[in-house]
Amino acid sequence: MPLTNNVIIKLNEITTMVEDKSKLTESEVEEIKIIFRELVKKNERYDLDEIEFWFENEGSWKIKESRVRITNLANYVQDKYQQTAHLRIISDDDCGC
Repeated sequence: MPLTNNVIIKLNEITTMVEDKSKLTESEVEEIKIIFRELVKKNERYDLDEIEFWFENEGSWKIKESRVRITNLANYVQDKYQQTAHLRIISDDDCGC
C-alpha cells in the first residue's frame, strides 16, 4: 500500500522536527508517537515497509538505527490503536440488566 499524501506530510514533519538524525531524544520520540497516533485516529493507514523505505530514500537519515526506531514507533502506535479500537465499553442502558 503506497503512502498517502497525509502520511508523507507527517513524515516530512518528523524529518524537520528531529535535529540530530543519528539519535532521537525522548521528547522527539514522544512527539513522533503523537504524530502517528493522530494519523491512526484519522483512519490513515500506512505500511511499515513503505515508511522505512521513505526515510531511507529521504536523504538526511543516514543512520539506520534512527530509521528503524521510527518504524518501530509507527508499528507500536498502529498495533496499540488497533487493539484498543476493538474494545467497546457497554453502557448500562445497552446491557439489558
